[in-house]
Amino acid sequence: MTINFDKNKDGLVPAIIQDVETKTVLMLGYMNDEAYKKTLKTGLVTFYSRTKQRLWTKGEESGNVLQLENIKIDCDNDTLLVQVKPSGPTCHTGSDTCWNKENTSSFGFISKLEATIKDRKENFKPNESYVASLFKKGINKIAQKVGEEAVEVVIEAKDNNDALFLSESADLLFHYLILLQAKGFSLSDVVKELKKRH
Repeated sequence: MTINFDKNKDGLVPAIIQDVETKTVLMLGYMNDEAYKKTLKTGLVTFYSRTKQRLWTKGEESGNVLQLENIKIDCDNDTLLVQVKPSGPTCHTGSDTCWNKENTSSFGFISKLEATIKDRKENFKPNESYVASLFKKGINKIAQKVGEEAVEVVIEAKDNNDALFLSESADLLFHYLILLQAKGFSLSDVVKELKKRH
């Protein structure tokens, strides 16, 4: 990997810091050649602090270090993507990120769907929402729906109608997300369990 430290007259390149697991961007720092080499040698992310005018290892005062996982360089060889495992909040304010964003896993649309289910559960009446009506009927009805949808997925898996198979799969996943919330869990809890087994 050839980094163009000479592109900027100060010899610094931006280093975007990203949590390797959640993919959340945690902060932006700057590295010179010396900071880059120290990061590789120690496994702890080190920057060149423009304020302190010296090398600065993240967490040297707070203890919230950034454990290096890997470094990627962009197409112009002048910006780094540094993937890390953070040991605590990244921002000096105590926030997980320098944008005051919580560092949690996101599953894209599925996370939005989970939020919608939660909203329907908490803010809608049973006659206003199918989801709210399921929560009103209780855990037995929700679990029964998951079982019914699972059977339908199995039936469609044995046929050759891909559209029906995908439709039933969507129904199963949707009702499973409802069941998870009914039990006080989320998809991220299932992912954690799977990671333990990996």
